[in-house]
Amino acid sequence: MGNTVAREDFEWVYTDQPHADRRKEILAKHPEIKALMKPDYNLIWVVVLMVLAQLTAFCLVKDLDWKWVVFWAYVFGSCISHSMTLAIHEISHNSAFGNSKAMWNRWFGIFANLPLGLPYSISFKRYHMDHHRYLGGDGIDVDIPTNFEGWFFCTRFRKFIWIVLQPFFYAIRPLCINPKPITRLEIINLLAQLAFDVAIYYLWGVKSIFYMLAGSVLGLGLHPISGHFIAEHYMFLKGHETYSYYGPLNLLTFNVGYHNEHHDFPNIPGKSLPLVKKIAAEYYDNLPQYNSWIKVLYDFVMDDTISPYSRMKRQLKGEVKQD
Repeated sequence: MGNTVAREDFEWVYTDQPHADRRKEILAKHPEIKALMKPDYNLIWVVVLMVLAQLTAFCLVKDLDWKWVVFWAYVFGSCISHSMTLAIHEISHNSAFGNSKAMWNRWFGIFANLPLGLPYSISFKRYHMDHHRYLGGDGIDVDIPTNFEGWFFCTRFRKFIWIVLQPFFYAIRPLCINPKPITRLEIINLLAQLAFDVAIYYLWGVKSIFYMLAGSVLGLGLHPISGHFIAEHYMFLKGHETYSYYGPLNLLTFNVGYHNEHHDFPNIPGKSLPLVKKIAAEYYDNLPQYNSWIKVLYDFVMDDTISPYSRMKRQLKGEVKQD
């Protein structure tokens, strides 16, 4: 089952996250980057096509044998579902319609959520903004694993199981770390999702529902794209909090791999992050980076010094403003 990892607590730091200071430096040196701070209207059409692709798949799998439903849920549905969660990530930053039409983005996020099967978009936006403002903030940033996760998932076998169960931990963790009152938009998100799921069941039956839900769970669990969950902020190198990935799966994930660039400029759509890296190459080329999310997953499981504890954590001071 593998050796127990040596780490017994998070890496506590008492400095501010580096992204705000680097953003100021880069903008002072490369003010032309400000021109990239605008909506990506192509995102709208890509999301619409992805929803239509999944609707087509729901119809096509309804008469297949169960083994083929499972096969296509993992091979195709999981990729679309995980990609759609990252489209929702883009939408949460108002990348579809811009900051001046914030509510348009919220409604569009609810629409993008439909083929995932479970309500996600509105709650994700609320917690994700905290992640950017208070990266690693104790009791605020729910991207940080719980103490139980760090303590229990401490062997190679358990870390493997932890990766498989990632979607469940991401769903439960906010309720444990930073529960928030339910908002009207979250209720609308829930009701819209339930209505959509009932419609799919009524039209095409249980196999289509299974394909939808299994694709979401499998896509966010043991899947090559899920390497980004660990690649983004798990500390493979001491002192480095955020890592970028420059491999081909960025094509399916709206460039979420450009993660240092994203945290430096969260109001720049993923489409333009490669240009940020090109313009400010002197800031990014020498930072630790990855070219394979699959290798990240393998290294996470097999490296006995890495665990869910391998994160920087901060004790926040002063006023904390949350969505």
